[in-house]
Amino acid sequence: MPYIIETFDKPDHQHVRQQNRPAHLEFLKDNGALLLACGAKLHDDGSDIGGGLYVVDLDTREEAERFIAADPFAKADLFERVVITRWRKAYVDGKCHL
Repeated sequence: MPYIIETFDKPDHQHVRQQNRPAHLEFLKDNGALLLACGAKLHDDGSDIGGGLYVVDLDTREEAERFIAADPFAKADLFERVVITRWRKAYVDGKCHL
């Protein structure tokens, strides 16, 4: 059962996000097989809100917690808050998974 991981950056920590972005992108590349989707949250004008959304194909909450804890953004103490929610994969890329 997949999980949604939503992250919320600490206020005024855009510099931490930018400093750790290359390592974060490498982490995502290394874990690409687990990612159903992921990306930064944006304002309507395209600027960074400060946080992200991951949809990961993992079996347990503990695996999701370990996954996000290993992200370089988490290791850099960027996140003010992380919310992990179990998710039912109904449709992905226009295909039904029910």
